[in-house]
Amino acid sequence: MRLRSLTTRLAIPLVTVGLIAAGCGTSEEAAPEGSVAALGTTNDINPKDVSELRDGGNLRLAVGSLPQNWNGLQNDGNDADTAALLRPTMPRSFKTNAAAELSVNTDYFTDVALTGTEPQQVTYTINPKAVWSDGTPISWEDIKSQAAALSGADKSFLISNNSGFDRVEKVERGVDDRQAVITFKKHYADWRGQFAGNSFLFPKAVTATAEAFNKSQIDGLTLSSGPFIVQSVDRAQGRIVLGRNPKWWGDTPKLDTMTFSVLDSAAFLPALQNNEIDAIGLASRDELKTARNTSGIAVRRAPGNQWSHLTFNGAPGSILADQGVRVAISKAIDRQGIASAIQNGLVENPRPLNNHIFLQGQEGYQDNSLGFDPAAAAKELDALGWKLNGEFREKDGRKLEIRNIMYNQDVWVQMAQIIQQNLAQIGVKMTIETKSGTGFFTDVIMPGNFDVAQWSWVGDPFPLGSLTQIYGYNPNDLQGNYGRIGSPELNDLIEQTISELDPKKAMELSNQIDRKIFEEGHSLPLLQSPGNIAARANLANFGAAGLASYDYTKIGFVK
Repeated sequence: MRLRSLTTRLAIPLVTVGLIAAGCGTSEEAAPEGSVAALGTTNDINPKDVSELRDGGNLRLAVGSLPQNWNGLQNDGNDADTAALLRPTMPRSFKTNAAAELSVNTDYFTDVALTGTEPQQVTYTINPKAVWSDGTPISWEDIKSQAAALSGADKSFLISNNSGFDRVEKVERGVDDRQAVITFKKHYADWRGQFAGNSFLFPKAVTATAEAFNKSQIDGLTLSSGPFIVQSVDRAQGRIVLGRNPKWWGDTPKLDTMTFSVLDSAAFLPALQNNEIDAIGLASRDELKTARNTSGIAVRRAPGNQWSHLTFNGAPGSILADQGVRVAISKAIDRQGIASAIQNGLVENPRPLNNHIFLQGQEGYQDNSLGFDPAAAAKELDALGWKLNGEFREKDGRKLEIRNIMYNQDVWVQMAQIIQQNLAQIGVKMTIETKSGTGFFTDVIMPGNFDVAQWSWVGDPFPLGSLTQIYGYNPNDLQGNYGRIGSPELNDLIEQTISELDPKKAMELSNQIDRKIFEEGHSLPLLQSPGNIAARANLANFGAAGLASYDYTKIGFVK
């Protein structure tokens, strides 16, 4: 499943799932300037045994906005800032190490296993100690209710991703109330990600009805289940405090609290320098340099699973409704130029991301892009009837002028200015419009109030789970396809891929999908996050997690 992020900064509180892989850290001194290891090989979290940490303390982090909806399964709640708050407070079924290798998250489940293939069955055995924050046991009925809510059968549930539950035939009670058996009517390749990665298990009270699903979590979590619970929400001050969960059955957290403050992107680094927050993602060379020169701050580095991209609006009637126009514009954008301009000094060899599904360093990654060819782009626009009239192109009296929408952050604007110059060379006028973080997705992106838009996707170890979410097209169930672009052929290929239980075959099919996404002019990946995190030097078991996951009970400050 993919999460939205309005910023280019690495979403530091939520890289993947579960617990940390001990001993996988690298020191700042071991990472030379401009160099960082490949994705899936390392993380950089200042690993310390809990005996070396002091009891108590408050970890202070920044977010761009308060949640529009605390239900991360609902379309308004499917963003990185919301997930940052859910990860310490809600159940997930798997944890990962730096190589994205999975193991069952035993705080919540004693076993999660594929127990049949014809039909496909998955059995979840719940930890007998696992309870919701009111003391109610987590049970098979929570799993059954969530499966029904995300099935897509009732369109009044405004789901962000069906997570493969549209392929589930039934959920049954197992040997007792602490076991659920899911039977699929069609194979689902990414079954491990249904309650993991960027997906969370919610209590049945939240998922039982569309009214509860869509509205019960708008103001906050009604029930949770993690080492932390929501202690307070101050909307006037833009501050959320998580405190220790008194009903938590696992290891006692070292921290007393985690505080999330809403800040403008430009205020992140000054707040870190002024000792107002403890860790931020670094978005530029200047920020990296400043962080390195700030007393008491360490730069931690491991490639992240967040990437920036450009989405096209292909809705009927939009200026980019024509696939040929979108593809031509894609070919005119110098993504290598963007990479060199933005990431020189941040990574050893700046290069664009050339795949929508896999990241550089992940098994399966290959370049399926159409390439940078402005001459071909100009010829294609000519052939489509968009002729130069002075500086820019026109067709039937309409100028080829597009609005590029993005969060108000310097790096986004720098990328947009390069794109603007690229497109001007082929006679396409692009205007740049920046927006605040509040309501960015709910009020602007989801309604389609853009021609092209820039934001980040935050991934997890289950890339196939996002194929339907973002690239499948159903006009009655958009999920994350905000550009409203797709085709029956692409839908069929996605269906074939997510039905394939052989990982190698699914990987091959995924790359066919990726090429088709480029050919549809659906969206254009730009840059993978370099993974630079600036953190307080005495902060342990937190930082650049790479593909590994956090154990929120072990994050703390060195004695």
